[in-house]
Amino acid sequence: MSAIQPNVHPGANGDPNRPALYSSANRDILRVMLKPTVLWAFAFSLALISMVIGGYCWYYQVIWGMGYAGITHPTFWGVYIVDFVFWVGIGHAGTLISAILYLVRSRWRTGVYRAAEAMTVFAVMTAGLFPVLHLGRCWQMYYFFPYPNQRQLWMNFKSPLMWDVFAISTYLTVSSVFFVIGLIPDIAIARDHATGLVKQVYGLLALGWRGTGRQWRHFAAAYGFFAAFAAPLVLSVHSVVSWDFATANTAGWHSTIFPPYFVAGAIYSGCGMVLTLLIPMTYLFKWHDYVNNWHFESLAKMCMLTSAILTYAYSVEYFIAWYSQNPYEQAIFYWRATGEYAWAFWLMVFCNCIAPLPFYFKKVRTSPVWLFAISILINIGMWMERFNIVVSSPAHDFDPATWGMYSPTWVEWGITLGSFGWFSFWFPLFCKTLPAIAITEIKEMIAPPMKGGGEKHA
Repeated sequence: MSAIQPNVHPGANGDPNRPALYSSANRDILRVMLKPTVLWAFAFSLALISMVIGGYCWYYQVIWGMGYAGITHPTFWGVYIVDFVFWVGIGHAGTLISAILYLVRSRWRTGVYRAAEAMTVFAVMTAGLFPVLHLGRCWQMYYFFPYPNQRQLWMNFKSPLMWDVFAISTYLTVSSVFFVIGLIPDIAIARDHATGLVKQVYGLLALGWRGTGRQWRHFAAAYGFFAAFAAPLVLSVHSVVSWDFATANTAGWHSTIFPPYFVAGAIYSGCGMVLTLLIPMTYLFKWHDYVNNWHFESLAKMCMLTSAILTYAYSVEYFIAWYSQNPYEQAIFYWRATGEYAWAFWLMVFCNCIAPLPFYFKKVRTSPVWLFAISILINIGMWMERFNIVVSSPAHDFDPATWGMYSPTWVEWGITLGSFGWFSFWFPLFCKTLPAIAITEIKEMIAPPMKGGGEKHA
């Protein structure tokens, strides 16, 4: 018997001999939305506390100025831009899993893509905060937007901040529409199981969905269109973010390898974050019949692939610096590995190149403990990668007389903590208000009940 049967969704631990039951899918997935658990309330409280800390640090920065952010010449970009690139990258796995894998009809996506799509929307919402935070005078953020005004002012299209605004707004709009469209059939299921005011709210969100053949045809056409429309965003959005650096003449940034390098890193970090979120959710909500080792192993294989691409990119960067015989390029890459920021460089190499190597063993890929631990290292490594890129090149630029060190202040660390709290606030709220697993697509892979009411097994 093959590992995955044609019409059977693998049950707990991916065992085809324990298939999920068609009749229990609605109950098992909607059960999570009935009332909060103690662990959910604890996680939600931590998110609120982190948001309060981040909000206070931002208030302190607004009152006393950007000098408290630690950003001084020559390091004109700091942790805020590191966080921005990190959160944009986190969102890429959602688009990859939900759109690209849908177009190629990959079956393992069904259990994880809804949570990945939600993660995409919330991560992009988090990333959108940082151009405003980095701006300093946040009350003048209206300069970002192209609107007619009597002062005859217009935006600076040469500014990387301007490119980021377009990238964020485009990605957030398309990802949100794609996310909402996919939710409609499942919201209708939640509506049919709810009562009172909750039923009315779900009824409005379901947009009159009744599950007729005509509705399903239009839904499939719209979902397929938006999947094809969203797929290029995986390449385009993070390529735009990479141009923030690649179009500068700064040593260590001016490289054509940045767009594919950034895209691979974004998918790598996004898949790591999906593992970080889904493994605790699966055990907390007892979803082993719907999200299990089959899905986790597939995500681990995605991490293996993108980790190999990143390792190659790191090697190519050093090769190009050596082969070009450019003394400035050679100096910056040598300094990254041996200078004051060497700890960040080697932590990045360990987390992104060495830590995922155990995934080549199936026992590791199917062990939730190992998967969760390595996914945490992946997230740390990708944050450190962005730190290396953003901070090290300006700190060690062409003229030795301008070299300087950048150290994040408590204000920046507090705002970074607040960004994780902001993300962690929205994700648990989503799990308690909307179906976090695609019920209709999961049921398409479960053998339907036989005539007479019995459940059909493999």
